[in-house]
Amino acid sequence: MSKKREELSLLKSLVALLLIFLCIWAAQWQFNRGLDRQARNDAIEENTARPAQPLAVLASDVAAHEWQTTTITGTFDTTQQILLRNRYFEGVYGFQLLTRFESVDGKSFWVDCGWVKAGEDATTRPELPDIPAGEVTITGRLRLDTSLPRGSFFAIPANKSDGLVSKANAQSGSSTENFYLDLLSGSQPSLTPAVPAPLPALSDGPHMAYALQWVFFGGLIVYGRYLIRRDVLSSKEL
Repeated sequence: MSKKREELSLLKSLVALLLIFLCIWAAQWQFNRGLDRQARNDAIEENTARPAQPLAVLASDVAAHEWQTTTITGTFDTTQQILLRNRYFEGVYGFQLLTRFESVDGKSFWVDCGWVKAGEDATTRPELPDIPAGEVTITGRLRLDTSLPRGSFFAIPANKSDGLVSKANAQSGSSTENFYLDLLSGSQPSLTPAVPAPLPALSDGPHMAYALQWVFFGGLIVYGRYLIRRDVLSSKEL
């Protein structure tokens, strides 16, 4: 009987050690996520405060200059537009409008032209901003292509009378650059979005608090195992 008790006690200790290990792993994971969030916030604050630079200067290292304001000259291709679903502004449902842009130096990439309100129903095409034809100069925030949501989204076909019936993938593919721009303004007043893409909320999030929470849970397991062991030893003495 005593041997079985010892084996059971050993099993409980092993389970406790496993749970403690999991708590430490979860705490470290949350801690690293918190560090990543802080580094991202610092990069956004630093790069948005920098003065605007031509895209040719920043495109060599997009990751280091993400969120920095940039300028470039070229033309919009309004036959190549995508509406990203599930975008809200002040509680109103709408889309984020992406339009293909061809620069004078041969670069092709997407430009986020801001939020547009959805139509009355799924078959009604939303009213889109008037994007000028011809060569324009635009100012926008440089963004990594990986920041674009993945998956299939409603797209505006070249034949506008067809409505929102086709779908396009938001990934740029091999024909576009590995970045896109959040449009802020341009050489014509109509290029300033009524609702431009917003900056993310610069919050550190709950990750550090969660890390401490997991450490606390690990401590509770240690204390609980101590109490169980103490009670077992006390019962043996009796």
